Amino acid sequence: MKSSELDLAILRTDEVLPQFQPAHGDYPMMFERLISRAAARHEPPVTVRFTSYDARCQETLPDPGRHQAYLVTGSRNSVYDDEPWIKNLADFLHQALRLGSKIVGICFGHQLIAHFFGGRAAPAAGGWAVGVHENRIVRREPWMDGDEDDRLNLIASHKDQVVEMPEGAELIATSAFCPVGGFVMGDRVMTLQGHPEFERAYSRDLMTMRREILGEAVFSTGMASLEKETDENRVGRWIVEFLLTPTGEERT
Repeated sequence: MKSSELDLAILRTDEVLPQFQPAHGDYPMMFERLISRAAARHEPPVTVRFTSYDARCQETLPDPGRHQAYLVTGSRNSVYDDEPWIKNLADFLHQALRLGSKIVGICFGHQLIAHFFGGRAAPAAGGWAVGVHENRIVRREPWMDGDEDDRLNLIASHKDQVVEMPEGAELIATSAFCPVGGFVMGDRVMTLQGHPEFERAYSRDLMTMRREILGEAVFSTGMASLEKETDENRVGRWIVEFLLTPTGEERT
């Protein structure tokens, strides 16, 4: 049976610290591992062509219509930082959507889309979110799996949150700590605050490095939470199905 094909560009907005790269790789590699696993298990199997760009360098970005889909990674930056590349990236995503591409936003990418598409991101009232956080699925999309489990456990690592969604966005995941845990905009934008690409060992290394910043209570709770089950492979399947699902324009 002939496999389906996807053309996905990963827009990197940060890099893994050098001391962690030998063990964990860089962010594009993390997403490639996640999505490749899901693509290989898809029926029929899906071939994914990955291309990575450093979104902080505007001159290296492609023509916005070049790729079928774009995935925006997490970042140590805040979307409201006074950095020209952040606004340039938001403009790029606006153009890509107008040209028919799909967009996936993770953590910083989730906040960026909200902040520059009519909503707002800001520092979280509860401070840092680290370790495994449980979300509740409140809206089911066609690309989600068919089971009835409304729990979604993902590793978190953020101190900002989306506090206002863009007009027309629909909430898909929520928690008490982070009310806007994910949203969709029509059939071409999917976002999540959690990190499906993170593995426990990387989360543990990040928390250990930030122990003093986090404080003992947040650090201890976060480390203990890594014993919980996580749903990163489920989200990997969602991303593949989301990218394969025809848009309204493609169905007509």
